[in-house]
Amino acid sequence: MRNAIQWIRSLIFIAQMYVMLPLIGFGFIPLALINREYSYWIIRLYCNWVRWTASWMVGLRSEIRGEVPQGTVLVAAKHQSFFDILLLAGTVPRMKFIMKSELRWAPVINLYGKWTRSIPVNRGKRGAAVRQMVAAVKAGADDGSQLIIFPQGTRAAVGSRGKYKIGTGVLYKETGLKVVPAATNVGVFWKRHGIMRHPGLAVLEFLPPIEPGLELGDFMAEMEDVIETASDALLVEAGVPEEIVNGVSTND
Repeated sequence: MRNAIQWIRSLIFIAQMYVMLPLIGFGFIPLALINREYSYWIIRLYCNWVRWTASWMVGLRSEIRGEVPQGTVLVAAKHQSFFDILLLAGTVPRMKFIMKSELRWAPVINLYGKWTRSIPVNRGKRGAAVRQMVAAVKAGADDGSQLIIFPQGTRAAVGSRGKYKIGTGVLYKETGLKVVPAATNVGVFWKRHGIMRHPGLAVLEFLPPIEPGLELGDFMAEMEDVIETASDALLVEAGVPEEIVNGVSTND
């Protein structure tokens, strides 16, 4: 019975979340047309709405830890579900994303992606995608934004490390920007698929930056180690059994 009630609450939460996306996104378009800078405020408004409603509708609280990135940096984040995107977008001051090209056709997301100068890439063409990312970042290298990239390229289930793609390392080397790793445990409460949202404390943690100057292989190894180690610690904090954290099994 308790699970059934939580599932119904989750369904209502998801429904209102997707209703509010066009209401807020389209409703505040005049502000963004007056000044593109308002688009960041509008995005944060929606993200904070979802965080607030999640806290009382399904009992899912959220917390940001660490020093929030400022200025022109790369943010390399663990990606477990849609919720970590919302936590990132609602926290960093001038976010833009490396996003899959299909989102260019998604209403609302497409508009705000353009206004924040997010970079759509075709994940099926890795070499071209990496060149496109590097060119786009260099074109706006001093725009004061925080470029968010998911090094694994897709959502990773709890207990699954997944392969880290070379694209983040190439950006690091070619742009000379520092990289702020970010860990999370949101997948425990908001899984990649399905309706159920579980109560608890979802955490996004910004970690100490990796400064420019490392060799590509050394950077990739350090980035993966710090993100995975911190994410594993957050999973344990959330009550995930160690055998799942270590990848022995997963319920996702």
